[in-house]
Amino acid sequence: MNFDAIIIGGGPGGYVCAIKLAHYGKKVALVEKENLGGTCTNWGCIPTKALLTATHLLDEAKEKADKLGIKLSIEGFDLSKIMAHASKSIMMSRKGIEYLMKKNNVTVIKGTAEVVNKNKVRIKETGEELEGSNLVLAHGSVPTIFPPFSQVEGIWTSNDVFLMKELPSSLLIVGGGVIGVEFATFFSSLGVKVKIVELADHILPYEDDDVVVEIKKSFARRGVEIKEKTKVEDVKKVADGYEVVVIDSEGKTETVVVDRVLVAIGRRPNIPDDVKNLGVEIERGIKTDKRMRTNIEGVYAIGDVRGQIMLAHVAMYEGVVAAKNIAGIEAEMDYSAVPSIIFTNPEIASTGLREKDVDKDKVKISKFPLSANGRARTMLENIGFVKIIADKETETVLGMSIVSPVATELIMEGVIAVRNKLKAHELEESIHPHPTLSESVLGALEGITGLPIHL
Repeated sequence: MNFDAIIIGGGPGGYVCAIKLAHYGKKVALVEKENLGGTCTNWGCIPTKALLTATHLLDEAKEKADKLGIKLSIEGFDLSKIMAHASKSIMMSRKGIEYLMKKNNVTVIKGTAEVVNKNKVRIKETGEELEGSNLVLAHGSVPTIFPPFSQVEGIWTSNDVFLMKELPSSLLIVGGGVIGVEFATFFSSLGVKVKIVELADHILPYEDDDVVVEIKKSFARRGVEIKEKTKVEDVKKVADGYEVVVIDSEGKTETVVVDRVLVAIGRRPNIPDDVKNLGVEIERGIKTDKRMRTNIEGVYAIGDVRGQIMLAHVAMYEGVVAAKNIAGIEAEMDYSAVPSIIFTNPEIASTGLREKDVDKDKVKISKFPLSANGRARTMLENIGFVKIIADKETETVLGMSIVSPVATELIMEGVIAVRNKLKAHELEESIHPHPTLSESVLGALEGITGLPIHL
């Protein structure tokens, strides 16, 4: 069978690319060896948010009901039902993607794709061969695990959490990045004794120090223990779980025994030998230009397989850009305003420049605390802030960081501002609704243009 494009991988990058190409009237084949939706739908974004929605409700009920005059007696939780909610969320997302494939006449082939050459792909299980004018590599990523963890039976990666039948009594999370802190939020809400071990100077190493200080307050309330500048020296299975030896930056060792160990040190690009043999240039991941083109004409790469910004929403837009270029529409990726979102409690979101990356003499930095926001007070929320970084001369918004309930939604104002090089006064002069959390963004903007009214 002959196609305008063959896409390998049905994750956020691959399936969005397929739909967009179909919109442009192209004949598309999508090959996926497991389930449509990739890591995001099946093992990542969707199930983690489903789990965190359950524990967020539990936290709200425990922490706020009495103060708000609501009489509740909380018996506890049913783990099997929480996990069932995650499974249902996965299934609905998957079915939605399957429907979109049918609606857009994309040929979906379930099987393992083997690249024969840039215009031919063989399905391993059936031997069927597909021919295409263009090839899109969207193979995704796999959880990173290495010695000593890979040599010890029963060590969890993020994928294993979604298969658990019972809750551990204690959990050591190796890695304090996005995956690590989201799982720490989930498990600590359910009463699991959680310890995070992070090698870098602080958890969430890509975020600013003040963001991390704020979220640590929340973790302290939950009893989460955080060990930074610390690495795992050794781990072994013992009768009552796992014995883990950790060592800090000063060489001091500590041995802890926990029920379970979860390795959350990120993911690595999934680049099989047939792709390597194709001759694409690889630097950590498959190297592309801003049009998503590899060094081989007609071969594109999108999403986690590139080993760059491993986020579903980035993969999706890379899929759109690849589709446009395949369809003859010139388009380039713009990574200037990628939102980073973390579903802790409160949430964390940021876009554009971080404070740690700027020359303080060339920018204005304004911070508005959530405690000064009327809506936050009605919600009994006092941890968090909005921080805006703007150019000192022009007051163009260069970056925004938010720690707040629904920060993951609020950040979109920052994304639009940074992407479109808007000035602080342009946003400030847009009337923000009252009383809302978005007024914290307004307060931070006022700090750039003059003085905040409510501070």
